[in-house]
Amino acid sequence: MADYILEIGLEEMPAHLVTSSEKQLVKRVKDFLDEHRLAVQEIKPFSTPRRLAVELSGLADGSESVSEVKRGPAVDRAKDDEGNWSKAAQGFARGQGTTPEALTEKDGYLWAKKEIPGVPAKEILSKIGQEVVEQMTFTTYMKWGNHSFHYIRPIRWLVSILDNEVVPFSVLDVKAGQTTRGHRFLSTDHVVIPAAKDYEQTLMAAFVMADAGKRKATIKDQLTTIAKDHGWQLDLQSEMAKDLLEEVNNIVEWPTAFSGDFDKKYLALPKEVLITSMRDHQRFFFVTNKEGDLLPHFLSVRNGNADHIENVARGNEKVLVARLEDAAFFYKEDQEKSINDYMDRVKKLVFHEKIGTVYEHMERVQGLSAQLAQALGLSKDEQADLNRAAQIYKFDLMTGMVGEFDELQGVMGEHYAKLFGENDAVAKAIYEHYLPTSADGAVAQTKVGAVLAIADKLDSIVTFFAHDMMPSGANDPYGLRRAATGVVRTLEAFDWHFNLLDILTSFKQKNGQVADANLDLVLAFLTDRVRKQALDAGIRKDIVSAGTANVVIGDYVYVADRTKVLAAHSTDANFRDVMESLSRVTRLAKKVPVMTPVDPSLLANDQEKALYEDTKNLSLQALKAQGAEALYEALAALQAPIAAYFDNTMVNDDDETIKNNRYAQLGAIKTLIDGLGDIEEIVIK
Repeated sequence: MADYILEIGLEEMPAHLVTSSEKQLVKRVKDFLDEHRLAVQEIKPFSTPRRLAVELSGLADGSESVSEVKRGPAVDRAKDDEGNWSKAAQGFARGQGTTPEALTEKDGYLWAKKEIPGVPAKEILSKIGQEVVEQMTFTTYMKWGNHSFHYIRPIRWLVSILDNEVVPFSVLDVKAGQTTRGHRFLSTDHVVIPAAKDYEQTLMAAFVMADAGKRKATIKDQLTTIAKDHGWQLDLQSEMAKDLLEEVNNIVEWPTAFSGDFDKKYLALPKEVLITSMRDHQRFFFVTNKEGDLLPHFLSVRNGNADHIENVARGNEKVLVARLEDAAFFYKEDQEKSINDYMDRVKKLVFHEKIGTVYEHMERVQGLSAQLAQALGLSKDEQADLNRAAQIYKFDLMTGMVGEFDELQGVMGEHYAKLFGENDAVAKAIYEHYLPTSADGAVAQTKVGAVLAIADKLDSIVTFFAHDMMPSGANDPYGLRRAATGVVRTLEAFDWHFNLLDILTSFKQKNGQVADANLDLVLAFLTDRVRKQALDAGIRKDIVSAGTANVVIGDYVYVADRTKVLAAHSTDANFRDVMESLSRVTRLAKKVPVMTPVDPSLLANDQEKALYEDTKNLSLQALKAQGAEALYEALAALQAPIAAYFDNTMVNDDDETIKNNRYAQLGAIKTLIDGLGDIEEIVIK
């Protein structure tokens, strides 16, 4: 067994791409070893802002020898009439590195047995540059010098050591060797790694913690110790705190935590302003007292040791105070105007050059939100609050604070709305209309905010679709997929069922700006978000396809519900029998669609009479109102009656009247089944 280290040395990578690049490298190396049949016991990853690396422990000396048996042409094509080997047989043998005489006959075909010898590990690993390093893909690329080659950042060095011997390869003009680089400021530029197993310790001596997990744990311990020593409360558990910790971890190689202070007077600013200034702009961790109130202190991490750490802290304090001074200025200045002043400026703010102004967008949203409010049965007070919120909900875009801190859109809208005398419901809706801000972020909690959020996102989707600006491939410059996900998730959170197609049709008729919108495409776009959520939740692809088919009116809560119901029942012992029976009905009913009512007097045998009795009082509308589970249970109960029906009934009767009546009966059942989607998409195992 051997050890091997591969390191890709780079200029500093963007922090948000370091972890994903480390994971990609591990997967590519694993796939590379599997493809070359080279066994390994452990693959350990390393990453810092300047390097991606993997250490292979327990690496086999070489690949396994294997025997391959491949099928060739049929025996009757192997020779011509004179008994000579045909071109097909000769070509197959040549391709397998053998002769026709060495082939064997079995099951009517020629077969070749090929022995593939093992290959030494060093020979295999010499290909890792071309087959792994150069094949890495990223969302951000750079090129350097006169090279046409693109990479996340310029490659500056490569390390490739098998035990204590270099495995040579090159990427562009960079040759792999034993020399890495230590910390940019605390170490010499070039550090020699004696052997693969010495990689991590050699870098530690050069002030580089290459193990990202250990580095993160060190940062957490240092931050926690400082906070504890001062009696501060430090959040490292929330999603935002975890994201910040991940980012900080990926911008340092040798972490040293420290604390800083700022004047108490800045605590008069909204806490969101303070947190944004610290966390988002400076990558600082904020601290609170036991009651959760912000304290005039912060924690940060230096990429270096503790030498002159006090000077580092003072420098960071000055940078933070400069931002807080700006915030204090804008906060005071913003309050000297009114909402009407800001709305006058919103009227001139362009939403999109092809669509119009933000104010025109707000006017459409106001009308659409009123339609939604009526459909959802909001109270008069809620409708009044919604109408007021829709009139002003973008005013904060023109404030100085949002101009300086654009992350605070909506946050400052809520804060300023309260200062300007708006009630809590209106103010909260101004904030909530942006939610969710990410695929799995929190959705609006109030009805007024939720309706405004849905209306705002729907208008964006419909108007951009109307002007042929739909997302394509990975390209989604206007965030329409995120908006659609937000619509679907908000509807699900409130369990809101309604006919979205009718509402959008009316909306389209009332607004010339969206007159060209293809609502079928809009509904399909929203359906695709339901489909993605289901797939992300681990639901089988065929069941997702079934549950998200036949979306007619745009009741996405029901579509998501029936997909989950199908997934939940897919493990039932009778699921296969149920699906086969229901699918048999739908296949026949599609062939001869008859939508006339069933005539009971034409039912000829006991089985079709029994099936009629079991289904005559079933209403798709009533069952859907109870939920997809109720519909599924009702249809599952028909499995045995349907099976008995087909065992005893010839649907295509010679009597045309009886035949059509039987197809009418199957059509009525198919209508119920279609309420579950398209069950013929389900793969029965």
